[in-house]
Amino acid sequence: MELNALDLKKYSKQLILKNIGVSGQKKIFNSKILIIGAGGLGCPLILYLAYSGVGNLGIVDNDKVEISNLSRQVLFTKKDLGKFKVEVSKKFVKKINKKIKVKIFTKKINEKNIDNIARNYNFICDGTDNFKSRLLINDYCIKNKKVLISSAISKYDGQVFNFDFRKKSPCLRCFMPKAPTEAQNCDSEGIMSTLAGIAGSLQANEVIKTILEIGKPLFGEIMVFNALDLNFRKIKLKRNLNCKNHMYV
Repeated sequence: MELNALDLKKYSKQLILKNIGVSGQKKIFNSKILIIGAGGLGCPLILYLAYSGVGNLGIVDNDKVEISNLSRQVLFTKKDLGKFKVEVSKKFVKKINKKIKVKIFTKKINEKNIDNIARNYNFICDGTDNFKSRLLINDYCIKNKKVLISSAISKYDGQVFNFDFRKKSPCLRCFMPKAPTEAQNCDSEGIMSTLAGIAGSLQANEVIKTILEIGKPLFGEIMVFNALDLNFRKIKLKRNLNCKNHMYV
């Protein structure tokens, strides 16, 4: 995808940054990003990646918009109730930029369909709300040398990960080998609405940094933060040699 005169004007505030410029904006345009989950995390992620000029987006979700989503899932309004989230998300992206190629998957990710869905994308963004899906996505990305940028939120707390499996890296299973037996999600735990926006925006920021190879992405680290005291801290992750995925990285 090439930049035209309108693009140069539209993205001018990014283009003047010395670490981005025209060449960096072209990298963003030519990136292929899959977003799994179009909920509280996926909405700000889709929003800022589209506004940043990402050229190819895949969006996976089989849910329809419900009234309880409207407090934090910023792509949806009351008129979208009952519609598939991926369809509403695609229309939103196209309003921002018609040039963005958007492919939607009205499916729940599973072992049988993940390769068909994810194989053509370089960067995988996990915005799911359950551990089983997170571990499945983690395992797939390791085996296929993808970059996995993930986020998780609960109550007032958020976490952001960035695993670059194109090289040696710890993975999600290194510190969580199995999914917890008790389900933990916003339906059972509750969530502060603004937390979703903070975490999803940080996730989008990690995507752009990783595409451009600038700054210090969270490779091998987890960013943990609390929305009440705004305490942000990084925790270094180590590869677990007993991890079932150790042979792949």
